[in-house]
Amino acid sequence: MQLIDTHSHIDMDDFEDLDAVISNANNFGVNNIIIPSVDVNSFEKIIAISNKYEGVYGALGIHPTEAQNAKDEDFEKIIELASNEKIVAIGECGLDYYWDKTFITEQKEVFLKQIEIAKTLNKALIVHDREAHKDTFDLLTQNIKDEIPVIMHCFSGSLEFAKECIKKGFYIALGGVVTFKNAKKAHEIAKEIPLEYLLLETDAPYLTPVPYRGKRNEPAYVKYVAEEIAKLRGSSVEEVAKTTTENARKVLKI
Repeated sequence: MQLIDTHSHIDMDDFEDLDAVISNANNFGVNNIIIPSVDVNSFEKIIAISNKYEGVYGALGIHPTEAQNAKDEDFEKIIELASNEKIVAIGECGLDYYWDKTFITEQKEVFLKQIEIAKTLNKALIVHDREAHKDTFDLLTQNIKDEIPVIMHCFSGSLEFAKECIKKGFYIALGGVVTFKNAKKAHEIAKEIPLEYLLLETDAPYLTPVPYRGKRNEPAYVKYVAEEIAKLRGSSVEEVAKTTTENARKVLKI
């Protein structure tokens, strides 16, 4: 059984034991890990980690909470560095109205620039959407017409919103939240959305799934996400792993 963690911040300082973390992931059947960036300062480290470890890939982008700090040269750097064969996506980027709503205009501008970069480079777009569902969806649908795959990272919307997303061909990425007892929306989506539109992720070191909730998350634990989705769907974990892995390889071209 092979699994892919499509979103894991193993470039962060939480992972000083990176050799062990990746070895543990491999032992759990997680053969591919995607590291998304959050700001320009993480680009070089993500590329270095991706080049060092077989099966590890990166994505370059500017997180919406960093939008106020973005400069023109940052976008030029994304274009330049994304030529590396281990960079498979642009992101994570998008809109976040949870922390601070004082610079929404800047968030939208930075998001739009990265949408255009992804289209120009023909790479998947990893989208962060927190309490900004309508604006995120509108910007995506107004500016993307099937040119590139869209991954809705750490999906937090309703089942109805998820259905609208897959009508547009977007992929829904689910992580450790689906293992939480009271995560009703995630449970509904895991049960109802066709497997052909689902991806697995951890968002490590955050959102650690049961049975390790409260501890540091890591790529190996994507296995528990797959197991919970299989349980909710009444299917085998092998089927969930096979289809979500095929989806990730197609979307990310790995």
